[in-house]
Amino acid sequence: MCGIVGAIAERNVTGILVEGLKRLEYRGYDSSGIAVLDSGAIHRVRRVGRVAAMEEAALAENTNGQLGIGHTRWATHGGVTEPNAHPHVSGELIAVVHNGIIENHDHKRDELKGQGYAFTSQTDTEVIAHLVHRHYVQDQDLFAAVQRAVKELEGAYAIAVIARDNPDLLVVARMGCPLLIGVGEGENFVASDVSAVLSSTRRVMYLEEGDVARITRESVQVFDGTGAAVERKLHLSDVSLASLELGPYSHFMQKEIHEQPRALSDTIEQILAQGFGASLFDGDASILQGVKSVQIIACGTSFYAGSVARYWVESLTGLPCAVEIASEYRYREAVASPDNLIVTISQSGETLDTMEALKYAKSLGQNRTLSICNVRESALPRFSAAVFYTKAGAEIGVASTKAFTTQLVALFALTVTLAKLNGRLTPEAEAGYLDALRHLPGSVQHALNLEPQIKAWSDRFAAKDHALFLGRGVHYPIAMEGALKLKEITYIHAEAYPAGELKHGPLALVDENMPVVVIAPNDALLEKVKSNMQEVRARGGEIFVFADLDSHFHDSEGVHVIRTPRHVGILSPIVHAVPVQLLAYHTALSRGTDVDKPRNLAKSVTVE
Repeated sequence: MCGIVGAIAERNVTGILVEGLKRLEYRGYDSSGIAVLDSGAIHRVRRVGRVAAMEEAALAENTNGQLGIGHTRWATHGGVTEPNAHPHVSGELIAVVHNGIIENHDHKRDELKGQGYAFTSQTDTEVIAHLVHRHYVQDQDLFAAVQRAVKELEGAYAIAVIARDNPDLLVVARMGCPLLIGVGEGENFVASDVSAVLSSTRRVMYLEEGDVARITRESVQVFDGTGAAVERKLHLSDVSLASLELGPYSHFMQKEIHEQPRALSDTIEQILAQGFGASLFDGDASILQGVKSVQIIACGTSFYAGSVARYWVESLTGLPCAVEIASEYRYREAVASPDNLIVTISQSGETLDTMEALKYAKSLGQNRTLSICNVRESALPRFSAAVFYTKAGAEIGVASTKAFTTQLVALFALTVTLAKLNGRLTPEAEAGYLDALRHLPGSVQHALNLEPQIKAWSDRFAAKDHALFLGRGVHYPIAMEGALKLKEITYIHAEAYPAGELKHGPLALVDENMPVVVIAPNDALLEKVKSNMQEVRARGGEIFVFADLDSHFHDSEGVHVIRTPRHVGILSPIVHAVPVQLLAYHTALSRGTDVDKPRNLAKSVTVE
């Protein structure tokens, strides 16, 4: 969960590195640093805090060089201190930046100490710097030194390495963490994410597992884990720089919440054009034929999207559906079936736990694998038999919003496709679902128009330390997502429960200091939800209700109601996700927290 950028050019790369790190700051913002080759020496600038502090220091020191690497950190090994910030150096000869976790770093640290190496940080990364140094001093071949060093590493890594005595060479390697090469004219770049290189080039090459690459100003050579030269496909990125700018918005989270009607329209467009069916999926969609069960694997917000889909899958297809957190699935004895469809969900396509869970599922002989992802050519789609690409566009805010709602559209498309392939979808039902999708962006826009009313609630929540979210049926996962959003960016402790579970324990927490948010659509469970609300009011709890326009709720003492659009049927969870996003956003503003970069969190989770 860190960001890497590197550049080799005929111009000063300091500005390129700093700009790239600003683009990658969503991946980590505990500290940042750069190292450039300047006048035959490695010039390193590091600072705790945001990239802006490091940029100011680099400008003050007049940092200048044509070869350099940079890093923005989310702390794993060692605290948030300047000595722990990247880049790490060895003998003033080697500089390294690293994303990932080296699992055998303790053993290697002891070994290197025994050979006379001194450590100045608590990080696992410093081990890499010393390993490369140890091999480099033997024959002065940086590329070979990196190749030999990575063979000693256990764990996940993306690294970029420079040497004081090699002003014309940048070496990179990856295993388990994303890394790409940006190809320019007489200059080349490396980064964790395409956003970091877009200002210089749109041509990118994605490295595969085990790859090590030697990069000069004029060439890129890639070698796989066996040492054999390989060709990696060159892609023209379709990500626009405009999508990475705030525009008229105050925060990326606010921007991305308001981009949802467009993101949904773009994702739905392909479904409306083709109808439901295998043609919606890239890759080998034949895996959808003969599916007997569905296993959804994801983390965080994506897990909640999968939890909504479980209700859809079982009700529309008649197939059993299980949803599991990736970090749990990958470490248990799973019951495998060749007829089980493994569905993995990740906005970035690089979530390490989800990727490892997919590898585990495939190792059990489950090769019906489908990923839902927002980033083309990322690791998860490449390792899956089929993929549905959402069209949310770049998502920068740590708290996922438009990625979540577009994932729900993708899961709905998968559900209806499976129902169609299993002979459980009539033409009339298919037409009805397509019509519901067609009207969905308008309903979401209606929900966005409620922002002033939701903002008025935020001051009440900002003064609280705890909150409870309730939902029933397919809306229970939306309550979980609402609680997650609130705790992520406001630091208010929030939990979600199925409303019917209140009397089995959580009701003991309810008092006048515990606001209770209720998702109350006008569906078959509405009367049950109303009964659960009475249980809360009887204990003095204050209730905040998101109800459909036709639910016949009214404000009363201790009960506050905001009416979302009229009930939109099976797609209602997507519409109800929007108000809880807005509630979290405005409560965070009221509390003065950092909305886009909440403490202790980062966007792309590429470590365990």
